[in-house]
Amino acid sequence: MSGSIPFYQKNHRHYDRGYRSKEMESAVSQYQASSSSYAARSSSTSRGLRVSSYSGLEESRLSPIPKRSKPTYLAVDRENQIIGYVVPIFRGSQEFASGLSDTEEARMKESAGHMARRNLFTSGLEMERTEQSSRKTAMRESAERISLSKRIHENEEYHKRMNEDSLMHTPEFVIKPRSHTVWEKQCVRLHCTVSGWPDPRVVWYKNNVTIDPLAQPGKYKLVSSYNVHSLEINRCDFDDTAQYRASAMNSKGELSAFASVVVKRFKGEVDEALPSPRSSAASGSKDGIVSEYGITFQTHIVEKFDVAFGREGETLSLGCTVIIYPNLQRYQPEVQWYRDDVLLSPSKWTHMHWSGDRATMTLTHLNKEDEGLYTLRITTKSGYETHSAYVFVRDADAEVEGAPGAPLDVRCQDANKDYVIVTWKQPAVDRGSSIMGYFVDRCEVGTTHWSQCNDTPIKFARFPVTGLVEGRSYTFRVRAVNKSGMSRPSRASEPVAAMDPGDRARMRGTSAPWTGQIIVTEEEPAEGVVPGVPAELEVTEATKNYVVLSWKPPGERGHEGVMYYVEKCVSGTDSWQRVNTEIPVKSPRFALFDLAEGKSYSFRVRCCNSAGVGEPSNPTEPTTVGDKLDIPAPPGRVVPIRNTDTSVVVSWEASREAKELVGYYIEASIVGSNVWEPCNNKPVKATRFICHGLVTGETYVFKVKAVNAAGLSESSQESEPIEVKAAIGGGIPYATPAPPYGISVLECVRDAMVLAWKQPAFIGGADITGYFVDYRQVVEGVVGKWHEANIKSVTDRAYRVSDLKENMKYQFQVRAANMAGVGIPSLSSETFTCAEWTIAVPGPPHDLQAMEVRSTSLVLLWKPPVYQGRDEVNGFYIDIKEAEAPLEAWRGVNEKATDKKYMKIKILKEGETYVFRVRAQNKAGVGKASEPTEPVLAQTKPGTKDIVVDVDDDGVISMNFECANLTPDSKFVWSKNYEEITDETRITMETKGNKSKATFKTPAEDDLGIYSCLVTHTDGASSSYTLSAEELKKLLEISHDHKFPIIPLKTELAVELLEKGKVRFWLQAEKISANGKVEYVFNDNVVSQGEKYKMNFDKNTGVIEMTMESLTPADEGTFTFQLQDGKATNQSSLVLIGDVFKQLQKESEFQRKEWFRKQGPHFVEYLRYEVTPECCVVLKCKVGNIKKETVALWYKDGREIKADEHLTFSEGVLTLEIAQISKKDAGIYEVILKDDRGKDSSTLNLTDQGFKNMMNEVFSVIANSSTALKIQSTEEGIRLYSFVSYYNDELHVTWHHKDAAIAFTDRIKCGVVGEQLWLQISDPTDKDKGKYAIEFFDGKGGLRRTVELSGQAFDDAYAEFQRLKAAAIAERNRARVAGGLPDVVTIQEGKALNLTCNISGDPLPEVTWLKNDREMVSDDHYILKFESGKFASFTISTVNTADSGKYSILVKNKYGTESGDFTINVTEGTGDLGGTAYLTDADGNVVFGPNTPQEKKKTTVTGKKMQKRKDSVILKQPMHIAEEKKESKAEGKSEKKKEMKVEKVGGKVDVAEEKRAAVPDAGEQENLTPAAGEQENLTPAAGEQENLTPAAGEQENLTPAAGEQENLTEATGTDEHRAHI
Repeated sequence: MSGSIPFYQKNHRHYDRGYRSKEMESAVSQYQASSSSYAARSSSTSRGLRVSSYSGLEESRLSPIPKRSKPTYLAVDRENQIIGYVVPIFRGSQEFASGLSDTEEARMKESAGHMARRNLFTSGLEMERTEQSSRKTAMRESAERISLSKRIHENEEYHKRMNEDSLMHTPEFVIKPRSHTVWEKQCVRLHCTVSGWPDPRVVWYKNNVTIDPLAQPGKYKLVSSYNVHSLEINRCDFDDTAQYRASAMNSKGELSAFASVVVKRFKGEVDEALPSPRSSAASGSKDGIVSEYGITFQTHIVEKFDVAFGREGETLSLGCTVIIYPNLQRYQPEVQWYRDDVLLSPSKWTHMHWSGDRATMTLTHLNKEDEGLYTLRITTKSGYETHSAYVFVRDADAEVEGAPGAPLDVRCQDANKDYVIVTWKQPAVDRGSSIMGYFVDRCEVGTTHWSQCNDTPIKFARFPVTGLVEGRSYTFRVRAVNKSGMSRPSRASEPVAAMDPGDRARMRGTSAPWTGQIIVTEEEPAEGVVPGVPAELEVTEATKNYVVLSWKPPGERGHEGVMYYVEKCVSGTDSWQRVNTEIPVKSPRFALFDLAEGKSYSFRVRCCNSAGVGEPSNPTEPTTVGDKLDIPAPPGRVVPIRNTDTSVVVSWEASREAKELVGYYIEASIVGSNVWEPCNNKPVKATRFICHGLVTGETYVFKVKAVNAAGLSESSQESEPIEVKAAIGGGIPYATPAPPYGISVLECVRDAMVLAWKQPAFIGGADITGYFVDYRQVVEGVVGKWHEANIKSVTDRAYRVSDLKENMKYQFQVRAANMAGVGIPSLSSETFTCAEWTIAVPGPPHDLQAMEVRSTSLVLLWKPPVYQGRDEVNGFYIDIKEAEAPLEAWRGVNEKATDKKYMKIKILKEGETYVFRVRAQNKAGVGKASEPTEPVLAQTKPGTKDIVVDVDDDGVISMNFECANLTPDSKFVWSKNYEEITDETRITMETKGNKSKATFKTPAEDDLGIYSCLVTHTDGASSSYTLSAEELKKLLEISHDHKFPIIPLKTELAVELLEKGKVRFWLQAEKISANGKVEYVFNDNVVSQGEKYKMNFDKNTGVIEMTMESLTPADEGTFTFQLQDGKATNQSSLVLIGDVFKQLQKESEFQRKEWFRKQGPHFVEYLRYEVTPECCVVLKCKVGNIKKETVALWYKDGREIKADEHLTFSEGVLTLEIAQISKKDAGIYEVILKDDRGKDSSTLNLTDQGFKNMMNEVFSVIANSSTALKIQSTEEGIRLYSFVSYYNDELHVTWHHKDAAIAFTDRIKCGVVGEQLWLQISDPTDKDKGKYAIEFFDGKGGLRRTVELSGQAFDDAYAEFQRLKAAAIAERNRARVAGGLPDVVTIQEGKALNLTCNISGDPLPEVTWLKNDREMVSDDHYILKFESGKFASFTISTVNTADSGKYSILVKNKYGTESGDFTINVTEGTGDLGGTAYLTDADGNVVFGPNTPQEKKKTTVTGKKMQKRKDSVILKQPMHIAEEKKESKAEGKSEKKKEMKVEKVGGKVDVAEEKRAAVPDAGEQENLTPAAGEQENLTPAAGEQENLTPAAGEQENLTPAAGEQENLTEATGTDEHRAHI
């Protein structure tokens, strides 16, 4: 159904039954009543139609893009560009007749038949009426439908206009204009096809200037038809070569397309040297023929206007009579007036008139803006003629005498909705008083009331005017003010509207936006898009009053466009503040005001639209608010040249590095009058000006000032006087330069050559300002026509000639120019072929110059080669030879290449003439040599002087150069490192007469270098000076001494405390005269002698002092002594504030209290401690002012200590010694001195950290007393050990192996024995090799002793260990008599004797008994037994006298032999003792049995047996250990016998070491056995017996280790002796 409904019905939301007539509704209701099914289908169709229509319209409103299911009624071409609408054709007239579709017609017929059948009984009349009614209803409904379709179409068009977004889109170029290249006098047509809705308007531009066909009739033709637009250019010439732009614009945006037109000329038709193809129309030329008539117009300007002078406020007319032949009324010339090459238009200030033969222009009200060069241009079909003359406008008389002239050229820049930046130019006339500033006035358009915008005068020629009302227009004017008064107001500016630049751009119609940007819309922006980030934000202008920002709009933006918020932030903070809080700006440019001058700000911009605010842009770099524009430097040398009898041509050198230069003002003065008059009242930008209105015959001098927005510069130096008279007949005092010479080629490529040449020998009367190069082609020896290579002169003596033809030959000539003009050309150069250089080495250097020529040296300068070769140039070689010597005489000056472009050559001989050349090198090698210099004579010319460095009285460092051979045109040129100094930020140059001075502003390391001065127009007067770091340092010291002469001080102001806490401020001057003065200043206030302050100034010694009794809080501040002795001054200050003052005040009070304390007994040195080399801690204090009655009491933790030693007051030192310091000695110690005069106390805290610090010192002494770490081999392994003078249990020792702490195991142990600290390595292996260290901790850096256990040391120790281990095994397993035999046995004859002893050894030893050294054999008398391999017994059954003698038992196995001796002394028989058995104890005494009387139970056994028993449990001590211990004792170590120290290692107690240390040498073994008579002395006294018994706490420690149990067998009960009598 939707396909059969017309578009105006389907898209109309209100198409339903409501639009039907009542009859129609009645008929339909009857049909519905007659058939329910039909009614249902009809209702469904109606609802579907309504919904479809409504939704379709809504969709069309919501989106301009058609849905796929929705049919379109837009006509498109092959490129899918919309070209119109498609109106569907109705199916036939039947539908129009009935107003119903085919389906509805069939349904109605069906319904009618059904009703007829159902109502057969109805009469025929009713059926006829029903049929008539149906026909009427159908016809009426058809008419209503036709009317409705018209209404729907109109309504749709209305909605289209109300909702344009559904169809509107930006312009698009279906076909873009195409670039063309045509010949002259041909026509060219540019055309394009543009689509867009609404229909875009197309404007054509030429080089961004709108093309107006009416301005040049017949030249341009614009055609627009059916979206096809064309531009036709008739008879193209060179002026038509340009870029053309077609700009299509509608309400949705703007789009541009570009095309270029290049107009070529037939070769050889016109001389290429002509500056313009339309400069004149030659008679009879084809260019001047009017094609319509074949005639040529000849134009002559007669009765020309001359140079005119006017005054502000006057009226001035300019006019010329013009004769045009033939005079055709149809063809009138185009008359144009120009001022300073700017086309003028008629206005209230300029009236123009053309009468047919005379052109006039009237300046109705002269202002200084009207001054300038006026040109009349008469243009015909055959060309144009021009005439020019200058109009001078002088200032009107001032309203107030002495007031300055009025400003000029007031313009409005950067206008916005609430501000306008007004600019102007300063006047040339200040009438003797400098201008203080300017006032800006404004006037609303439509009123005559002027209001002043600024309250105080501003010096900057730029001012932001704020407080404007948006939408209103204003004009502005400016007034200058000086001390005398206010000037006349300037001419009012053009009106400017206070509105957003974006709004202003939209109001300009077809003109381009004010930013010069072309907005290209690629697609329709989507709604609801938050705009993106602005791009390229920058500060375009910054002054102390405002800052101007500019940026580019974002790429992503909302449908309705974007606006902007600007934010600022003070540099160094993150606090961003929005500037335009109320209303965002629309244009991408904004000015900020009310910024703090001197502060630095950063700025950023956010975009916003209805969808929200976007992200900020990147902030700008910090910008400091302030005027960054400086007043320009004065112009250079001024040269006047004669012109006419009333005018002079004045030329000058431009102001150096002038920023935003506006122009120059020229002033003239008659010599001797000292009255200066302006030559121009409007600044000129050129550096050449013709000064008219001068008096013939008078002599004038001229000077020039430069102008920018910051103000006027200082005047230039006065020119040389010149007499005003015509140049012809009077002669020109300045000549043009001579021709250059020595043309050479520096580089050659396919289509260009770089030339170099030498400066002319004679430069004329003025400096050379530039060079002009000509070239011509040489074909087979035939030279062509000369062509100019450069239109604008070049200042360098090298130039690249382009647009040459490859492999063609050329010749060149060069001309030099100066103020007087262009000189004659040089001789033609050699013929050079334009072929590209491909060599790898560089080309020749050029422009060689010799400076500072002396008898034995000179400085050679050059420029690097233009052709670098394959690689960059990395050095230069200089060659030298005598001028008359042959080419073979060239020799090198430098063996190593120099990277500088200058060199001082010091190998010259006086009176010899030399030439020089330079060669460049790169990685590929050394290139071609340069052209040689002119011959240079090595001679110091008379009057030659060098640069003199001077430091004046103010400390200013300057370099001075004097030249006696100056000419009027000479000029001093200063250079640094032989490059001319143009930047005067660090050094300033000043020339007076024949002397020039270069003054350093702030000398620093940046100024180091070679400074040279060259005097032009002389015979090469020059000199140089090298400023090195040492020289600079020396000059700075001299400068400081000159600038600030000071009184030298021996000491600065210092403070010290005197007795009773007095405060003394003092200093001492090295030298001061009797006229010296001193001022005493406290906190910037001078203080004088009084009760509080006592001053003294000894001028002989230079000591200056001031004393105070005490310090109070009011004395906190700065104390200064100011010295003056003539011009020399000095001062010294001492700041006593804060903690410094409080400390001094505290010290003063302390000293005062100390003074009173010292009146009685007191401590001179308070209690402290010292650690002696013996590791004893001595508490010590020094006392004073004591007497006999003075008492000293010692306390620890409040308890008095009874000191052992007597106090010796004569020495004044009290000491308390603590031996063997330990934790129990920690506490607070105090000493109190007292007598009748008072008491004093001193306390020493030896707890916590204090005790820890003291123990660290003890540990340090112990560590320093340690011996070097040594290696000892033992039977168990290798032992490392060190002795200390004293060992303390708190000492922390760490053992290291290979710089890592050792983890102790059963194999590696450490311990302490006495004063020996050891590390035992059992069964060492190769892994144990390395560096070992023992580290003593003393709370600071500690002390480390190291030993290297590797290499030979390890091998020796390991070998010794193996030996001792084998010896120990042998010692343990050798045969031995363990004990049991007495030394002497006395027995009576007839008794029986039985002796038993223990035998040990592995393998089992052999036992042999000897009597008187003879072997015995067991028999009945001597019963010898060896039982169980352990017990050997000797039995004599009946003793007789023959048994007396010496007996021995000899035991032997493979490990050794041992014997036991005893003597039997048989006496004559006595009474029977009862057969008592005797046993011997461990000491060798015979112990009686139970029946023995008490007094006989213990009998001393004489002999050596006791010593032998001791030997069995005491290990042998190494000899060197005993010697070391003896040596350590001899060195003053403590002689006290220490108790045995036992250290647990791995949970076991090691006492073996102590026992080994006690074993005597083998040689001393017998000496330890007491004599028989001394046996009793070995028994300890009864009182001493107790002392030998170990204490209960030590009992456990004396238990031997498990491995040593066997060695202590003697101590057990197995040593019993049995004796039977």
